[in-house]
Amino acid sequence: MNALIVEDKAYIRKGLLNLLQLVDTDIQVIGECESVKDAVIVANACKPDLIFLDVNFTDGTGFDFLEQTEQLSVKVIFITAYEEFALQTLKIGAVDYLLKPVDIEELQTALRKVKILPIFEQKQQINRVKQVWNNEGSQLILSLHDSFQVIDLNTLLFCETDKGYTTFYCNDGKKYMVSKTLKEFEEQLSNANFTRPHQSFMVNLKFIDKYDKSGQIHLKNGKKIPVSSRKKESFLSTFLNWNKL
Repeated sequence: MNALIVEDKAYIRKGLLNLLQLVDTDIQVIGECESVKDAVIVANACKPDLIFLDVNFTDGTGFDFLEQTEQLSVKVIFITAYEEFALQTLKIGAVDYLLKPVDIEELQTALRKVKILPIFEQKQQINRVKQVWNNEGSQLILSLHDSFQVIDLNTLLFCETDKGYTTFYCNDGKKYMVSKTLKEFEEQLSNANFTRPHQSFMVNLKFIDKYDKSGQIHLKNGKKIPVSSRKKESFLSTFLNWNKL
């Protein structure tokens, strides 16, 4: 198999080259690239059988590269640092990936799998990954005990945290509990029209029916969420300004 390494860090490329020489003499590395732009040019010219593909680059992502080379019949093994969203997204798609720095046993396992996997099946896997990746701002990935659950933030009513666990309540009646605090999700939720009126809750502004002056939020499904005295002023400011949009 002719392989192309698309990775922006030279030491990762060198390490991967050294490992490939140790584990698989059937793979010939025909090129190295450190940007999406260069990788598109080289891949279209050389038409490799296999690409070791980083996820994040200064000029785009690995998925940008795949969109620009979708006409190629090429297999892909992703390379990623431990970034939670990227890693969980790859796991959801069940695609082959390697964590940086690359481990020799993980490399061997990935190569065995990718060699026997039909290209059309891997393209289906990668399409699942791209769908989640492209909707990053509107989706949340929860790591449950036996799976990764994708939640559309437009359907999430509110979250409640208690004793190190957080429960996510959706408007279809489903709920999911994870062993993380609400603080770990606060930034992403705040960017998706959620507000934190109480230490234990985050609420989707679009599902608020009313706020009564006794200090309670009434959601459209009838659920009541308390507003703490400490957060009352900031909540009212967020709530009233959002309703002006």
